[in-house]
Amino acid sequence: MHSMTLPYVPHYVAAPPTTENLEYADLAIIDISKASSEEGCAALAIELREALLNFGFFYVVNHGYSQAQTARMFDIADVPFSAVTDGEKQIYASTRKQDGILQGYTSVQYADNDGRILDQLEQYCINRDVTKRRHPEALLPLLPEIQEFSTHNYFNVVHPILRLIARSLELPEDILVNKHIFDAVGETAVRFIKYYPRTEEQEAKTKNVWMKGHTDFGSVTILWSQPVAALQIQTREGEWRWIRHMENALVVNVGDAMDFLTGGYYKGTIHRVFQPVVDQRDYTRLGVFYFAIPNDDIKLVPMIESPVLQRVGIQKRCEDSEAPTMEQWRKVRTMTYGQSELKSGKEKGVEEEIIYGVIVKHYN
Repeated sequence: MHSMTLPYVPHYVAAPPTTENLEYADLAIIDISKASSEEGCAALAIELREALLNFGFFYVVNHGYSQAQTARMFDIADVPFSAVTDGEKQIYASTRKQDGILQGYTSVQYADNDGRILDQLEQYCINRDVTKRRHPEALLPLLPEIQEFSTHNYFNVVHPILRLIARSLELPEDILVNKHIFDAVGETAVRFIKYYPRTEEQEAKTKNVWMKGHTDFGSVTILWSQPVAALQIQTREGEWRWIRHMENALVVNVGDAMDFLTGGYYKGTIHRVFQPVVDQRDYTRLGVFYFAIPNDDIKLVPMIESPVLQRVGIQKRCEDSEAPTMEQWRKVRTMTYGQSELKSGKEKGVEEEIIYGVIVKHYN
């Protein structure tokens, strides 16, 4: 798509990178361009396995989008929030409470944080096929670019990662790709999320936590790196570490669906959003995400044919007979988020709910 043909979009001014000295997670950097050769794939599969076992998060570079293209997507990501009226946002509100469909707007103050204060973020979710739903007027001229972005994430980032994961499990390369068919029924989506600064009183009531520690419910999550330091992951030792911004890189992690499918070998990592550091505290935090989710009809049971899983042992989250389909899991996780009554868990600062016989933890 030639730059001269692109519609005008106001530039989103992000916060400058922080100068604070933070305890960052030392994440692996995966050069996805090397996946184009057999030798590269073999090496990357080993790197990816170590990254997933160590932190469950890693960076992806050389993903095919230039810095200018990435900056353009952040400008587009702000349009649903800055160029659409509150009244129009209501017209395109998601039906997540009713049927677990995230497409559309989730408004500010949706989730109840600890029963004391509502969140300060809003999001706009677009199915990987942008024609699945109507969109606000301001987004209509931008849909071709959003579709191109969605398709790029799906085939040039998610699929290579799925093939590398399959290799690392000594499985046929396309076994996971075949569970993520672009035209199948499912809710893989682009999500734009904007966080707004809070008052000191709000920060005190939530102990500076903007989004509780959680795992994602899908298979692969892609965060296009942005400068506001707020994302933290919990290490295997239980310590919180910040995620460092890397220009034009992707921050990638796996979620519940991958945990189910790999019999607990590749676990979703607990992560949270914390109040940004002091020199970025007055800025909004705009996120560009791609949430990859298996086809709705995929039953979330371990791939027991993997020689690796046979050697290390399989940790089932539930009995195969009780295992949910992806549709069932995503719907109930989406419908209950921020709305269900959580109970105190055995671990300090951890609340729990049980979904399909599986304990889902929320970390304060």
